[in-house]
Amino acid sequence: MELGSRDAFTRTGTLGIEEEFFVVDANGHPTSGTDDLVYDRDPPAAVPEGFDHELFKCTIEAQTPLIEDPSDAGDELRTVREALVDHAAADGYRIAAAGLHPAARWRELDHAQKPRYRSQLDRIQYPQHRNTTAGLHVHVGVGDADRAVWIANRLRWYCPVLLALSANSPFWNGHETGLASARATVFENLPNTGIPGAFDDFEAFNRFERRMLETGSIEDRGELWFDVRPHTGHGTVEVRAPDAQRDPERTVAFAEFVHALVVDLAERHADGESRPRLRRELLDENKWRAVRHGHDASFVTRDGAETVSLGEVVDRECDRLGVDGIRDIYEAESGSERQRRIRETDGLDALCADLVVRP
Repeated sequence: MELGSRDAFTRTGTLGIEEEFFVVDANGHPTSGTDDLVYDRDPPAAVPEGFDHELFKCTIEAQTPLIEDPSDAGDELRTVREALVDHAAADGYRIAAAGLHPAARWRELDHAQKPRYRSQLDRIQYPQHRNTTAGLHVHVGVGDADRAVWIANRLRWYCPVLLALSANSPFWNGHETGLASARATVFENLPNTGIPGAFDDFEAFNRFERRMLETGSIEDRGELWFDVRPHTGHGTVEVRAPDAQRDPERTVAFAEFVHALVVDLAERHADGESRPRLRRELLDENKWRAVRHGHDASFVTRDGAETVSLGEVVDRECDRLGVDGIRDIYEAESGSERQRRIRETDGLDALCADLVVRP
């Protein structure tokens, strides 16, 4: 049983990006390809660590190496994506990206045989059997364990903002859901998901993580699938709220925003700013608003006194942090809006083709 440690938290400002994708056929429909891509061939030279399974054989994860300079994020991300696309093409597959694939019907798709996932399927049952989700995870290094927990507490308010901006999953199991991010609702049927409660310090979080392992509630630390968490193995704060994105520019914009937030909060923690106690119910309400409305969402403010629109949050944070990418995302058509438009005007096959990642 692997436990986390304070010693993992050594550096502030490093960056890592994990993306989950769908393996699809020539027409862009999900197909079982990850046995071939993960096990049957050597990984590409550009990604020597290779790629990994996700729960279904039609889902695969790719991650950047540790990024020392955040300005290199775009190049690093594109290198990994291009390697994955080429790696898949060698076996006749393509790669697609969305929070949920509109043509994925979970009863018709094969689960991965990896022991970790077989165990999860046995323990969790129905919620995991139907979990055809794909997300985007951003890691930012934090050089102090207590500071990392403090930052994760503060980032909980921003998780619905990130979800609303990234909303890219209006269809699930072949159906229109009426939601901007159905991925979030499907995934949140699993245990240990959603926006977590606040932790007083690293020892409190470490106690919780240890208790979950020792009682058999989880089999490894990775099964704490919260929207934000201190990662006690990597020494990072990991934000897991966004839907997966087709366009690398959008992924880079989310990574830029998360990185800027973490670095800013690290400085504010060092200045001794007190930690607000946010009610979990308020945070859950904000997440629901993001799930339902996407770019049209508004959010209850930290003091619970009023609401603020997503556009107002984006303008404020871009000006405050000196970032621009999320403003471009907000001003453009959202992923969920684009999917609905293409399906309505051109049909499902055209939408599947549109979700394919280009090198």
